[in-house]
Amino acid sequence: MPTYVYACKDCGHAMEVVQSFSDEALTICPECQGALRKKFNSVGVVFKGSGFYRNDSRSTTSSSTPAASSKVSASASTSA
Repeated sequence: MPTYVYACKDCGHAMEVVQSFSDEALTICPECQGALRKKFNSVGVVFKGSGFYRNDSRSTTSSSTPAASSKVSASASTSA
């Protein structure tokens, strides 16, 4: 279940609440009975390494074709 951060518009009280996706958002501050707003944080996912960009997923030559043919020729020479 995700953790949401709420902040009061009136008194500035902040709190973290674990809620289900189907739960209603909180609207009343438990400290001053003021209006709460949900704060949105940045996503904690970082993509590192190759393969995450458009130019990384495609190349001018296919790297799987030469590797596959070299494995076939290597196995043919060892079986003879």
